[in-house]
Amino acid sequence: MTITLAHLWRHPIKSHGREALERVSLEAGKTMPWDRTWAIAHEAAKTDGSSWAPCANFSRVAKAPKLMAIASELDETTEMLTLSHPEQPTVTIHPERDAEQLLDWVRPLMPENRAASARIIRVAGRGMTDSDFPSISIANLASNAAVADKVGTELSLIRWRANLWLDGLEAWEEFEWVGNTVQIGDVKLAVEERIGRCLATTANPQSGERDADTLGALREWGHQDFGIYAKVIEGGEIKLGDTVRVL
Repeated sequence: MTITLAHLWRHPIKSHGREALERVSLEAGKTMPWDRTWAIAHEAAKTDGSSWAPCANFSRVAKAPKLMAIASELDETTEMLTLSHPEQPTVTIHPERDAEQLLDWVRPLMPENRAASARIIRVAGRGMTDSDFPSISIANLASNAAVADKVGTELSLIRWRANLWLDGLEAWEEFEWVGNTVQIGDVKLAVEERIGRCLATTANPQSGERDADTLGALREWGHQDFGIYAKVIEGGEIKLGDTVRVL
């Protein structure tokens, strides 16, 4: 069966919103443009924002599930970002220039027993992915369907916060790609590793409430992984419907 690129997503602020795309240009050695460009460090963060830092330094869905219900839309020219949430008024801000307004908007979505969101971080040259290398995350529609079957309810793709979603694979077939090169359109990606998952995936993207034991379902396969991380080794444009090949 032909494997195709079915969905494209970016997340301008780490753990704070998502945006669907139809096409994107990727560069060798870089993250997806405008994906995790900004991150919100909490008051206990041990980073000065000058370089990549582990996810534990940031406000994120694993600790604040209501953040999962944020949707976003970015104007790349002005860097103005529109954020919406079922419990908050829609707002359009620049994450850096309007940092205090952004923090005020997020504050009601944060649990009282967690470190408060404190400042906006932007690292030059790369997105603040969970991996310590500039990665593109890839997921498989069939694997999502398999997990949904285990938990007994439909699961939105948004839970997994992947950049690229592929159709035409068997469930978990993507794990066999680690160590190989994949071509999508003109782009070539080196598949580096599987993605270990956390509590973020238990939160519903519509409500922000934890309502599915995704981690328990994954452990029934003997792991807690979903999707794969890849590095762009040859850049170019990819778009929905592109054919995917393992080289």
